[in-house]
Amino acid sequence: MAKAWIVWSRWFLLAALAFAGLLLAFVAVLDPFGMRVHAGQAARPIMDINQRYMYPQLVRSGAFDAAVVGTSTMRLIDPQALSRDLGARFVNLAMNAATPWEQMQAARLFRQHTAAPRWLIWGLDANWCEADATDPSKWRTPRPVPAWFSREVRWFDWLKLMNLTNLEIAGRLLAYRFGLATERLRGDGYGVFTPPEESYDLARARSHIYQNNGGRPLDLAPLPRMPVPISESIGWRFPALDWLEETISAYPKSTRLMLVLPPSHVAAFPRENSAEGQRYTACKTAIAGLARRHGATVVDYAHISPVTTQDMNYWDALHFRLPIAQRVEEELAGLAKGGQPLPDGAARVSR
Repeated sequence: MAKAWIVWSRWFLLAALAFAGLLLAFVAVLDPFGMRVHAGQAARPIMDINQRYMYPQLVRSGAFDAAVVGTSTMRLIDPQALSRDLGARFVNLAMNAATPWEQMQAARLFRQHTAAPRWLIWGLDANWCEADATDPSKWRTPRPVPAWFSREVRWFDWLKLMNLTNLEIAGRLLAYRFGLATERLRGDGYGVFTPPEESYDLARARSHIYQNNGGRPLDLAPLPRMPVPISESIGWRFPALDWLEETISAYPKSTRLMLVLPPSHVAAFPRENSAEGQRYTACKTAIAGLARRHGATVVDYAHISPVTTQDMNYWDALHFRLPIAQRVEEELAGLAKGGQPLPDGAARVSR
C-alpha cells in the first residue's frame, strides 16, 4: 500500500510539473508582455490596461522616436495627432497615477532604447512639487511595477509569469490572433479611458469636481496676497526636480524638450496666493529655471483660465474631456513649430 502511494505521488508530482511547464510555455510562446521584443521587432498587441507591464515593449521595439510621459492627465494626448503635426513617431507612455519615480523610469527607458530621440513631452503634475516626492515610500503605487520596466529582461523574469492574471492576458492575446478580441490600447500606447462623451452629465461631473465640498462649488478666486515669511519659504524644497533634471540631461542636445503642466480643474490646484499656492508658484519658477538650462519649452496650463474654470470641461477635478485634449495637442504642436499660444491665455509659455 505504501509503495503504491509513493508511486501515485510521484506520478502526480510529475503531472503537476508537466502541467505547470505547459502553462509557462503557453505564456512564453505568446509572450503577451513583449518580453522578447527588441529593436526592429513589432510589439505585441496590447491586451492589458496595466500600462506598467505593456509599455516597455513599445519602447524596446524601436518603432518610436518621440514620447509623451506623465500621468493620466496626459493620457488623452493622441500620439497620432502629434506624429502627424510634428513629423515624428510618437508613443504615449503616460500612466495612471504615475509617481515621479515611475515617470523617470519611463523616460530613461525611452532614452536607452532610442538612438536619436526627436521629442520628449513630459507632463508634470503637482506631485513633482511635493517635499517628500523622492521618499522611497512614494516611488511606487499599489499598482505592480515589473522589474523589466527599468532594466533588460532576464531569464528568471519569465518564472514570475506563472499566475492567473498572466494566463488571462495570454488567453486574450490568443483570442486576438483568432480575431475574437480587440486590443485594449492602441499600439502607440493611446487609449480613451474616460467615459463616452455622449454619456457626459454635468451635475455628476460637479459632484466629482467638488467632492470635498459635498458637490457644491467652491470659492476659488485668488486670495489677497500675503507673502509667506522668508523664514518659511527658504525651507521650500522640490527634490523630484533633481530627478527631472538628471533625466533630461541624459538626452542628446538634438532632442526637443517640452515640459507641460497639464490642465486640471482649478479646484485641483492650491488656491492662488494662499501659502500652498505661493509654494506651488515657487515650484513652477524652479521648473522654468530648469527648462532654461536645458533649452526646454514650458507650457503651463495649471492656473486660473477659461480652460480650468469651466466645470463642463472636466469629468472630475483632474481629468479633462476629449475636446480639451484635442485643443491641448493642437496647441502643443503649434508651439513646437514656433507658433504662439491661443489668445485666451490658457497656456503660459516660456522658451
